[in-house]
Amino acid sequence: MIRTRVAAAATLVLFLAVHPRPTPAVFAVSLADDAREEGTFTLFKFEQAIGQEHYEIQPDGDGSLLTSTFSFTDRGTPVPLSTTLQLDRALAPVHFAIKGKAARTSAIDIEVTLADGVATIRDGVESSRTTIPASAFAMAGYAPPSVQMQLMRFWAAHGRPASLPLLPHGVASIEPRGRDIVDLGGGRSISLDRYSVKGAIWGRESLWCDQSGRLAALVSVDAEFDHFEATRPELAPALPRLVARAAADGMAALAEAAAAGSPRPSRVIAVTGGSIVDMSGRPPIVNGTVLIRDGRVDAVGVAGQVVVPSDATLVDGTGKFVIPGLWDMHAHFEQVEWGPIYLAAGITTVRDVGNELEFITAVRDAIASGKGIGPRLFLAGLIDGEGPISLGLARAARPEDGRRWVNRYRAAGFDQIKTYSSIKPDVLRAITAEAHRLGLTVTGHVPNGMNAMEAVDAGLDQIDHSQYLAAVMQPNPQPALDLFKKHGTVVDPTLALYELMARPFTQPIETFEPGVLKIAPELAIPINGMGLPPDAAERQRADNDEGIALVGALHRAGVPIVAGTDQAVPGHSLYRELELYVKAGMSPLEALQAATIVAARVMKKDGDAGTLEKGKRGDLVVLDGNPLEDIRNTRRIYRVITNGRIFDPAPLWRSVGFQP
Repeated sequence: MIRTRVAAAATLVLFLAVHPRPTPAVFAVSLADDAREEGTFTLFKFEQAIGQEHYEIQPDGDGSLLTSTFSFTDRGTPVPLSTTLQLDRALAPVHFAIKGKAARTSAIDIEVTLADGVATIRDGVESSRTTIPASAFAMAGYAPPSVQMQLMRFWAAHGRPASLPLLPHGVASIEPRGRDIVDLGGGRSISLDRYSVKGAIWGRESLWCDQSGRLAALVSVDAEFDHFEATRPELAPALPRLVARAAADGMAALAEAAAAGSPRPSRVIAVTGGSIVDMSGRPPIVNGTVLIRDGRVDAVGVAGQVVVPSDATLVDGTGKFVIPGLWDMHAHFEQVEWGPIYLAAGITTVRDVGNELEFITAVRDAIASGKGIGPRLFLAGLIDGEGPISLGLARAARPEDGRRWVNRYRAAGFDQIKTYSSIKPDVLRAITAEAHRLGLTVTGHVPNGMNAMEAVDAGLDQIDHSQYLAAVMQPNPQPALDLFKKHGTVVDPTLALYELMARPFTQPIETFEPGVLKIAPELAIPINGMGLPPDAAERQRADNDEGIALVGALHRAGVPIVAGTDQAVPGHSLYRELELYVKAGMSPLEALQAATIVAARVMKKDGDAGTLEKGKRGDLVVLDGNPLEDIRNTRRIYRVITNGRIFDPAPLWRSVGFQP
């Protein structure tokens, strides 16, 4: 199936017309009395077809009624969703109801009734009333594609306003971004207008509509921040090109929006007067200077010993602390908005461990060429096996499938391979052998039916998530520790994610992760919905405490630990990850090294990054507090420097809807 899909995609051509931003087509603004419409969208996760939405629009009094049945299965979990949307003749909402799931872990049950200037809103068991804002539309974030289509038609019918209030909450803005031609083969092609939609969910979505305003394709994310797409069935083979186009366009749009406030690069930068923690293990340099020239460290030393050129751009670090730029070693960069977030958080390098090939390569290349905002990216290409909980398009049922995907990722410039949960033992061995032959390492999940020691024996170099360790370290951890040390096994624990997933609903997240109070409003519902009922949380807490203790034991035994977040509280969870490493028994310096020099060493980039030393990348973070005294001071970021640019984090946070 994979070979057929890839070959089909290769026969399609998607390109911009000569005029990149022609005037979009004018949508129909009302529904004829006898008009009826029905259609189907194929639903995708990570470009893998996983379900369908079927919708019908039929006359209803003076207006129309949309009925949507939406369902997919994600890694063995059904995700059903039923929606109705009643509109008047001018496409203004009268009644909206949505119930079911917006993702595996996100339930939704919302109803909005609009009458006599008042909206009555029921969200679960909570009810409220509010005055209807002008030009308001009713929809919930992560709504079905058919509702997104009606939003676009409403926008066109009401004069294409700069913003549209949404009920029950939010404000959407829609921007025409150009016109694309999709060649369908056989002499057939279709012209589609591309739009960027912000505010319906957190971040941008890319939508394509035909000349009548009929939605053709959507590239977005779901409520757990995973890639989610929808197309008309005939456009399914074009999805990889649409995903790549959405990524490149999203990076360009983000760069355009940030251009006015983005710092200009400086050829020479001097950070003076601060205490320099270079991560080498040496004592901090008090009243030190870091000189950066052409994006690389030119000198580090005590003030007076480093000559600062007269044309240098100065950063006053008096009373502050200077550390290398941080690394997040377990990222899923699935929206362009993650770029500013990482930089605002002091994260200048990211390892993406599972993404859509077309999306993440477009993002990587945009950042590398200066056409996008974000950290330097290292990529691990995801490969899964076949089965009911499989994820993504890259499937390897046989050893030869695994070898083929390894070579495809290598040709696309990936740095690692990531294996997932449904890989069979013989396929894992084939993947690791081929990766090692090509000079790549392999990270990933321990496949179902294997334990961590068996996976390492099969060639797995690095283990993602601490959950796979308990089974081989009880009751006697020594055999596992000996094997891990012999093979140089690296562990990426993601403790902060487990803490968030297991928190009791009665405990506010801000009691352990204060960053949750600063997130974009559109993220508040899905993130604050993470957790467990108190009884289940208490049982899970014991497992989490065991995971923290295991990380301490691994570290004391000399097994490398690298800091990663997966998908928790964007930008902030890396700080919490380091705090939990200190709880596990690491010193603050050792915890910081897990996010700097140890990470660089694992990626074979320690000659280029990870410490503040002459010749290395000039990626650094200036902190308002001493992280060696209190690891929580890592959160107190004053400035971030990378690629010759000095970033104030506050505008970066605001650019994606967060509070500084």
